[in-house]
Amino acid sequence: MAAKLNENTELAMPIRNLVSLVIGTAIAVWAYFGVLENITQMTTSITMMEKEVEKNTEFRIKWPRGEIGSLPADAEQFMLIEHIASELEKLTKEIETGQAPFDQQQKLTLEFYATRIEQLEQQHEKIRNDMMELIHDLNGMKKNGHN
Repeated sequence: MAAKLNENTELAMPIRNLVSLVIGTAIAVWAYFGVLENITQMTTSITMMEKEVEKNTEFRIKWPRGEIGSLPADAEQFMLIEHIASELEKLTKEIETGQAPFDQQQKLTLEFYATRIEQLEQQHEKIRNDMMELIHDLNGMKKNGHN
């Protein structure tokens, strides 16, 4: 006996089986869309991470080269380094020519001491001559020319 199926074919099924099929289908559709949503979220997350990794790689390569820019603190440090380098060059030149500030101070000090020693020697010579003259006057001796 061959079964003929057409639009008028009837199917007898208990209602609980029908409800179970509808609920099962609803759960399957809900699970399918939940899995699809998770896959979409993960794909979006991976795409965003790839973009961030690309930007990070670009930054990591270009930042040290100075192609991206520098922080204000870096610029300030570079200016300070340049200033210190120029000051070092000036001091090196002054030291090589004997014009260093410390050398100038020593020169002034030595000049002062030399002048002072000359004055003291002159005073010593004058006192010595005066004493010799006094000794000669007391002893009644002729002046010998100790001047």
